[in-house]
Amino acid sequence: MIRLQNICKRYPESGEVLSQVNLQLDDGEMCFLTGPSGSGKSTLLKIIALIEQPTRGKLYFEQKNVTAINKARISNFRKQMGLVFQDHRLLNDRNVFENIALPLRINGFNPKDIPRRVRAALDKVGLLNKEKAKPISLSGGEQQRVGIARAIVHRPRLLLADEPTGNLDPALSEDIMQLFVDFNQVGVTALIASHNVNLIQRFNKRILTLDNGQLA
Repeated sequence: MIRLQNICKRYPESGEVLSQVNLQLDDGEMCFLTGPSGSGKSTLLKIIALIEQPTRGKLYFEQKNVTAINKARISNFRKQMGLVFQDHRLLNDRNVFENIALPLRINGFNPKDIPRRVRAALDKVGLLNKEKAKPISLSGGEQQRVGIARAIVHRPRLLLADEPTGNLDPALSEDIMQLFVDFNQVGVTALIASHNVNLIQRFNKRILTLDNGQLA
């Protein structure tokens, strides 16, 4: 599904963050990306999501070169993916339902379909009873589940998560990772960045290690 060919990323202020990264993620695969802080994990995910462009190299999606596609095509590309962030990025002036519904409204889904999709996503993350709550009233684990529900509400083919358990205790961290495994078991391709090696080793999935911007 995703192939990175000799990807490099250089920032003027910090130098080369990624160097000659080659990676293939097959359709339906789940893979973990690990490495120390500053190793380039977040940058690599941003390049796959077309939030950042590589300095050199090529990114392929379904065998099509999408490295330098225009903004209109980027929007269509992103409709096929869900993004989960460590800091949730929820809107505190909207309730849980509206936070999850936001990508559906932005992408022009039929308004009649939105309640069904939102509640199905809430059910998958175990938060059906929280749809009217404001994010600020939820625990850290619940906020992360809302972020995951928002990422999967449009049924993406590819799920990217950047340190989704970074601020959670061990028990909650395992529950969150199991959610990603559950999504993968129904066909969602997933790439999860995490520094918690002890946790990700329990799931018997391929683990990629970034060290100083290179895949070890």
